[in-house]
Amino acid sequence: MIEKNYQPADIEARMSVVWEDSLAFKAGRPDRRDAVPFTIVIPPPNVTGSLHMGHALNNTLQDILCRFERMRGRDVLWQPGTDHAGIATQMVVERQLMERQQPSRREMGREKFLERVWQWKAESGDTIINQLKRLGASCDWSRERFTMDEGLSKAVIKVFVELHRDGLIYKDKRLVNWDTKLLTAISDLEVQQTEVKGHLWYLRYPIEGKTFNPEDPTSFIVVATTRPETMLGDTGVAVHPEDERYQKLVGKSIVLPLVGRKVQIVADDYSDPEKGSGAVKVTPAHDFNDFEVGNRHGLRRISVLDKEGCLDLLDNEDYLRDLPEGASQFAEEFHKVDRFVARKRIVERLESFGFVERIEPHTHMVPHGDRSGSVIEPYLTDQWYVDAKTLAKPAIAAVRSGETSFVPKNWEKTYFEWMENIQPWCISRQLWWGHQIPAWYGPDGKVFVAETEEEAVSHALGYYVEQEVITVEQGREMALDRNKREGFITRDEDVLDTWFSSALWPFSTLGWPEDAPEVQRYYPTNALVTGFDIIFFWVARMMMMGLHFMKEVPFSTIYIHALVRDEKGAKMSKSKGNVIDPLSLIDEYGADALRFTLAAMAAQGRDIKLATSRVEGYRNFATKLWNASRFAEMNHCAVPEGFEPAKAKETLNRWIAHESAHTTREVTEAIEAYRFNDAAGAIYRFVWNVYCDWYVELAKPVLLGPDSPAKDETRAMVAWARDEILKLLHPFMPFITEELWEVTAKRDGLLALAPWPLKPSEPTPEQLAMLAAAAGPTDPLISPVLIMPIFDHADFTDPKAEAEIGWVIDLVTQIRSVRAEMNIPPATLTALVLSGASAETKERAPRWTDVIKRMARLSDISFADRAPDGAVQLLVRGEVAALPLKGVIDVAAERTRLDKEIGKADADIKRAESKLANEKFVANAAEEVVEEEREKREAALARKAKLLEALERLKQAS
Repeated sequence: MIEKNYQPADIEARMSVVWEDSLAFKAGRPDRRDAVPFTIVIPPPNVTGSLHMGHALNNTLQDILCRFERMRGRDVLWQPGTDHAGIATQMVVERQLMERQQPSRREMGREKFLERVWQWKAESGDTIINQLKRLGASCDWSRERFTMDEGLSKAVIKVFVELHRDGLIYKDKRLVNWDTKLLTAISDLEVQQTEVKGHLWYLRYPIEGKTFNPEDPTSFIVVATTRPETMLGDTGVAVHPEDERYQKLVGKSIVLPLVGRKVQIVADDYSDPEKGSGAVKVTPAHDFNDFEVGNRHGLRRISVLDKEGCLDLLDNEDYLRDLPEGASQFAEEFHKVDRFVARKRIVERLESFGFVERIEPHTHMVPHGDRSGSVIEPYLTDQWYVDAKTLAKPAIAAVRSGETSFVPKNWEKTYFEWMENIQPWCISRQLWWGHQIPAWYGPDGKVFVAETEEEAVSHALGYYVEQEVITVEQGREMALDRNKREGFITRDEDVLDTWFSSALWPFSTLGWPEDAPEVQRYYPTNALVTGFDIIFFWVARMMMMGLHFMKEVPFSTIYIHALVRDEKGAKMSKSKGNVIDPLSLIDEYGADALRFTLAAMAAQGRDIKLATSRVEGYRNFATKLWNASRFAEMNHCAVPEGFEPAKAKETLNRWIAHESAHTTREVTEAIEAYRFNDAAGAIYRFVWNVYCDWYVELAKPVLLGPDSPAKDETRAMVAWARDEILKLLHPFMPFITEELWEVTAKRDGLLALAPWPLKPSEPTPEQLAMLAAAAGPTDPLISPVLIMPIFDHADFTDPKAEAEIGWVIDLVTQIRSVRAEMNIPPATLTALVLSGASAETKERAPRWTDVIKRMARLSDISFADRAPDGAVQLLVRGEVAALPLKGVIDVAAERTRLDKEIGKADADIKRAESKLANEKFVANAAEEVVEEEREKREAALARKAKLLEALERLKQAS
């Protein structure tokens, strides 16, 4: 029996146990042995993470697809797992050591430290997995993977070795994002651009061969910079080739202030004549753009900073080369000075010699590490790289050909722009936690890349024996005695970027590189659901790796969802204090309400403005369904054995079957097209408006009346329609629907495994051939007997029933609308005149007179050839229905009220349009503030339109 009150927390806890105990979400269930697979891999959350609103949206949408396809009869694998999150995890453990006043990472050594990290992972690493279960994620939890599992680690090593063998992984000295606090290279995704109020220094660089005079502009060239401290590494000055001011100087040199190094003036399009002085200093070792300019003009790269962001000048051969006599004294004075302290001192020194023309306030974006908070330094260092340009070519072609498609399609342009201009991918990180790079170095620095240390040692010893660095006997001894080769060959201490291992996620989680049957059955996957911010970091790299190693795209569809913002449209951030915690919402309103809110607002290409009131509203929606199901149960509504809704005789019951079929098609097509908001909207309207507000209300006289065949049929149909609702709603609100199914449907089996309401058609020969080809001749897991259900949308319809019940609903709805517009009190009953009614209306009206009078607050319903004078006329399905309101309302007073409301709407429209017409406001106001004004204008325009319509109706009554 259904409890009186809907309590989400109780239901969620109970249903989670039911699903887990029944292995409902397990891929490869015996009953799905011959079903076509449907695979989604979860974007693996960081093992350090906690559920945030982006996770909630992402996993809700994935779960909708998985539950939908599971009900359509497919063998669903939703592959779960977590990412080891190199920097984040290492920081968590290091912070823990510091807080407990225990030895630091370096004090305890690599081996002991990694033991502590694994210990932390065992104790705290499952937090986000448990939170995903609270959300209702129907993953196959028995297959949970971790990016540093033994099998996945084996895949990582194999991929590295093979790419290196093919020349697609190599070591190079290039600029990287360097975190001076964490002392490691980091990815672009881990860099946050922060607006900083700083300065723009205009520096005078003396032209070679001229006597420098601050008063003589011909003796120097002015460069503008935000980083005077890196001038010590300048190896060029760039001007635009078409900038007439500097054309005569191109090819000449300047003498670098304080340093004395001669620096060439080059012509390059990178310099913008409109910015600063039009001339820029080029420091190839300390700026990504300068690095490219330097490459184009063959400029030296001189790194003047060390790993900790301090000046590194002494013993720096690159810096000291070609310096005039006496410059080394300056190097000694500034050696190991922090970059920001050095900035101040260098500016002071430049000012004292007259090299500073002026200093201007300057607000600009400065990169910061998202975890350390320190300013990121472009740093020239030896790192391992992947030749992403070569790997990107097949990945670009796959999207162009349609093998993989983006939804919404506009993200393809973003993908192409980035992939076609892709840079080498830096994959090494100066950390201890992660996949250690499988490379070993000999005494001369030669690199040996291998899958195992034994293999690397074998290659190295063979090489050095051949080179006569060691004797054959020494080689044999080293091969047998580890101690004897200690220090002769050493492993690279760096680890791989976490995106490297997660790039293999679609196939490494299935058991590759072993010849696992799951790889053949579940790869390629069907859909990837992810955010736009990791298209480059994860999606593109999975495409590259999947095509290179599996020779197939890793997924056929990439659905890109938008951001979840606060209710005003602002991006959520801790600093703004507007972060909404999904777990708090689940605690208060239930997981189903949160899930439905996110789905209902997930319009393609549009960010979600999340208000707590919306979640509360959908909690009320769940309560509405609960109460309707309880009403059905209390009225003994149940589906008898063998009941066929298409054979119902009562018009009302045939109408609900018609509406149910229409909604089922609508929901199915919307989910298939990734229009989650349309699917949610369709089921919401059907449950609240069609089933609860109309069908149950119209059925009440029969249900509460004497026993009869009509009552029996209506009881069965109320229960049948409720069951159809539970099926359609299950992917969105799994907990409440599974609970109601268990209590009311009284059938064997879980709703999660129940068939979707539309019946599948027979597969075509082409589809069968496609499945057979995918299965392969020896695959024991796949049989081409069953194909993915292809749905026949030509399901039950009854236009006659829809015309009759639709007329009743439209008539009552319009009368209610007029009563509300005219401020007619509920207790005041009005008459209704059906003017010039058709034969159909005259025939159906008597059947529904009592219902219409009750629901529309009418005193009488009559027929007439024409509408009476002073009546408000309604057009209902092409026919006139008139409400005589003369004497019922004060027409003059009502007109005054409406005019006043129209005036208010006009004022709101004018106020909003005035702001939106102000270019300064649109340019400077926050995006969410501008959008709010647009929404105010649209709301006021809609309000005015309704008021004008009411005013026009009022004229009929005067």
